[in-house]
Amino acid sequence: MILSELWIYPVKSLGGIRMPSAQVQRRGLQYDRRWMLVDEQGRFVSQREIPAMALLDTTIDESFLTVTKRDNPVQYVQIPLAPPVDDLPKLRAEIWSEKASSRLLPDSINNWFSDILGHKLRLVWMPETTKRAADGRYAPKGQYVSFADGFPYLIIGQASLDDLNNRLAEPLPMNRFRPNLVFTGGTPFIEDEWRDFRIGEVPFRGVKTCARCVITTINQLTAARAAEPLKTLATFRKHGNKIKFGQNVVWMGTGESAVIAEGMSLTALAQAD
Repeated sequence: MILSELWIYPVKSLGGIRMPSAQVQRRGLQYDRRWMLVDEQGRFVSQREIPAMALLDTTIDESFLTVTKRDNPVQYVQIPLAPPVDDLPKLRAEIWSEKASSRLLPDSINNWFSDILGHKLRLVWMPETTKRAADGRYAPKGQYVSFADGFPYLIIGQASLDDLNNRLAEPLPMNRFRPNLVFTGGTPFIEDEWRDFRIGEVPFRGVKTCARCVITTINQLTAARAAEPLKTLATFRKHGNKIKFGQNVVWMGTGESAVIAEGMSLTALAQAD
């Protein structure tokens, strides 16, 4: 099995960036979901409420995260990768039922997002000092997560998507599921069975199959909604009241970081209980 795609989503629910290689950190790949849009109450917003968020693309260079309106690239905003933390107001941003310490970006940035998306929004950033715990019901103690829903990594096998597409009238791209790690080889849904695995020599652990939401029904190129793939997934991937696709993952290495790259081998070491 081979790591075939590597993705980050710097701003939660905006467009992703495919990376040839990336730095593995405790709370996720470097720059993955370190920014998030919130409403006037400080609660996160996503494509669930504003599908047009899918139409904002992101790029990263040495100094800036740039967000661009896909159908009008002259409309863009640049966000410093390393803002002056002490100059930014603190905000307790709400994600589902919990809150995380964040820093509020300047009004010029917030107003750009508000104007483009037609909602009063603010952009927050997660500094390194924030330690938001991953879901402790499944993740080992000492695991952290960025502004992702509950876990720092998501892995999906290409064979799993191929199996789903064979059941659909029109095949869907992998971007509907917004994974960080995609691999080729193996059988459909083999990732469900993994506990410990490694990419190259970098150790990971699968902790929970991923419950899917309506964002998977949003076309990431047009922001249009439809019934699929949830309608079909519900016929063979429903467990209780949850529809599952992909595996949530944590990094089990030591130290500050490691590096993985597309083309690395992927080896399963132990199956889930």
